[in-house]
Amino acid sequence: MSNSQDLAARSRAAVWHPCTQMARLAQVPPLPIARGEGPWLFDTDGRRYFDANSSWWVNLFGHSDKGLHDAIKAQLDTLPHVMLAGCTHEPAVRLAERLSARTGGALGHAFFGSDGASAVEIALKQSFHSWKNRGQTNKREFVCLKNSYHGETLGALSVTDVQVFRDAYDPLLMRAHIVASPDARLANEAGALEAMRTLLAERHDSIACVIVEPLIQGAAGMVMYSPAYLKGLRELTREFGVHLIADEIAVGCGRTGTFFAWEQSGADWPDFILLSKGITGGTLPLSLVLTTEAVFGAFWSEDVTRGFLHSHSYTGNPLACAAANAVLDRFDAGQLEDNRAQASALTRAFAALAPRVKHLRQRGMILAFDVPEAPPRFAERFHLAARAHELLIRPIGSTVYLMPPYLIDDATAAWLADAVSKTLNDVLA
Repeated sequence: MSNSQDLAARSRAAVWHPCTQMARLAQVPPLPIARGEGPWLFDTDGRRYFDANSSWWVNLFGHSDKGLHDAIKAQLDTLPHVMLAGCTHEPAVRLAERLSARTGGALGHAFFGSDGASAVEIALKQSFHSWKNRGQTNKREFVCLKNSYHGETLGALSVTDVQVFRDAYDPLLMRAHIVASPDARLANEAGALEAMRTLLAERHDSIACVIVEPLIQGAAGMVMYSPAYLKGLRELTREFGVHLIADEIAVGCGRTGTFFAWEQSGADWPDFILLSKGITGGTLPLSLVLTTEAVFGAFWSEDVTRGFLHSHSYTGNPLACAAANAVLDRFDAGQLEDNRAQASALTRAFAALAPRVKHLRQRGMILAFDVPEAPPRFAERFHLAARAHELLIRPIGSTVYLMPPYLIDDATAAWLADAVSKTLNDVLA
């Protein structure tokens, strides 16, 4: 038995893998990864795989990035952790200040969480509680888009409309309003906005917030829509006095061509922006909830019960904050300009694939297409076939997507397009 086979077998016996039907691991064995370098992952037998989905959308600059590692190591020698209740530290303060500056100070208060789902929970709680503190106790309903995904904790699942995640827990969940998606493939953006207007006009006295994934609905199958929808949505939430939460956990940190996807809307800032995943460049877990003075001010009181009593032991961990500050350093040094050139390389390389697939689409460093008449278990079969072409990629249903690290040049883009095309040949043969 090879090293990889041995580690995979041990993992099947001892590790409960996330988002995985464990009974399928005999047919789809986990890849035993020993190390990472740049866009490549290497298994314990020395085989390499291009990390085309950035290890669940977290890796920005490649694996084992020296700048990120040096920042973490320096912080490790100084202060690995201290509680953020009653204490503070430079990395957290600096990170909060820098993210606020990227919104022109509009979102000047940062609350720290551990992961994307916890950020969603925090924002939902802050929205409801802020209305409650202002005497509007009836504003307790939430709104999300059809096919939206915001995480898998109970509150986050309540605003998630991907049935495979939520159906088992449906009896435990709050009932959110689900409104039509502006999915560009349906050419129904105006209708989606009108549906939102109808709901808000009828229920705004009871609705606390609307939550959206700006520009791209990730787990829905990389559903893309125009910035104009966000502008219209912001106008509606302003008109009807409802909070707007922009869940940028997947699409923030430069993925769509701007640091915040929201920047492309041309609209006023939302009441909340959520960040996680790429904010530490794929090194350590961290999430942030950025919000306004108006929301923050609703909790300002000598009465402890009016405070936001939410925490976890590693809130604002200095190591994770140091990594996030190193990520922001990279953007300050011109990463977005590099990304635009890299996105163009992907566009050119994948153009030849268009006749074979449906709805080839791209925004920034995210490219996707749908496979018509995909065979049963397409995502699993594509994932396994891609391994033979040195490609680690996980389709969503019949949608193949790439969200690679920011390390793309013309040669790499051409190699990726060739590997994806060969994998399609294998699966559709």
